[in-house]
Amino acid sequence: MTMTEKVYFDHNATTAIDKKVLGVMMPYLEMQQGNPTSQHSFGRHARTAIEEAREQVALAIHAHPTEVIFTSGGTEANNMIVHGAAIKNSQSTLVRSNIEHPCISRPMEALAQQGWHQDLLKVNHDGVISKEAYRDINANNIGLVSVMLANNETGVIQDMSLLHDFAKEKKALSHTDAVQAFGKIDVRFDELHIDAMTLSSHKIYGPQGVGALILNKRSDIEPLIYGGGQEKNLRSGTENIAAIVGFGKACELISESMKVTSMHTRELQKMLEMSLKELGAVIFAGNISRLSNTTFFAFKDIEGSTLLTALDKKGFAIASGSACSSVNKEPSHVLLAMGIDEDLARGALRVSFGNKNTIREVKGFMETLKKELQTLKQLTAIAA
Repeated sequence: MTMTEKVYFDHNATTAIDKKVLGVMMPYLEMQQGNPTSQHSFGRHARTAIEEAREQVALAIHAHPTEVIFTSGGTEANNMIVHGAAIKNSQSTLVRSNIEHPCISRPMEALAQQGWHQDLLKVNHDGVISKEAYRDINANNIGLVSVMLANNETGVIQDMSLLHDFAKEKKALSHTDAVQAFGKIDVRFDELHIDAMTLSSHKIYGPQGVGALILNKRSDIEPLIYGGGQEKNLRSGTENIAAIVGFGKACELISESMKVTSMHTRELQKMLEMSLKELGAVIFAGNISRLSNTTFFAFKDIEGSTLLTALDKKGFAIASGSACSSVNKEPSHVLLAMGIDEDLARGALRVSFGNKNTIREVKGFMETLKKELQTLKQLTAIAA
């Protein structure tokens, strides 16, 4: 690696738009487009483009096109299902895991201040929700239970059959945040047997600012945004045609490339983790089924933010956890939920590979990491 090269190892935060995706978007950015609700030819053309994208999304996840509700991203989709289910069933209990993304946990916490109840499914030391954790939930009037399919920090994959069984027993609406899972593992909505699922475009080499809530035909929720009645009256507002078209194309492409990309990132992950262990790193949830591109690790007595800054100066972009809540300087809530020591959790760093990363980049990263660790340990020894 040279000093001028920069390496991006933060694909769980966001990905670059695929050139083919950008190609299908450009006509909708450069030329006059109609409002999709307009009756003239410009409007009909826009509506056709949206419906074709809806079919592409549905095909990628084995859903019906009528189940795809376009949103501005994963955060809006998650807020839509939380608020929509809560308002439909006032004073009910909202259940989530204690490792959910803030766009699930914070809406539920806000609703808990307004008369709804909240209950937590607790993960074990591996970050997994066990059957026993579901049994510990005693509430009966449950409006929604939400469990992420794959965690954005650790990459741990949850058993969706447990979510389905629990929701069925409690007659509750079931939802999974599949933002991190989609594009990295095979996600089939029809086989998960749940009511709702969240997707995001910019995690799969599509544009930012668009996502979807997948809602099965039997489920009934209230809108989050009122207005012109777009998206089956559930998400009013003029649709972002270019972004939606790009999202559809990204879904098509990721379906074609996912298997090869997953094999590639698994190879990189194995190489990385073998080297990290040789340096004495703790790899969180290292022996559990998780995403092939994600490694969450820490070194004892090394501050994560300090090491991240040092690596960034050397041209390596990694993360200290969730990019969506990077302003929070507290240790990862995911690691704390797993019972990880707070001091060790403060040192946590995440590498998340993408389809363009190489073995050479991993080797360069490890060489740089080794040098920076030695420097930090020497400074720590001097300070002591």
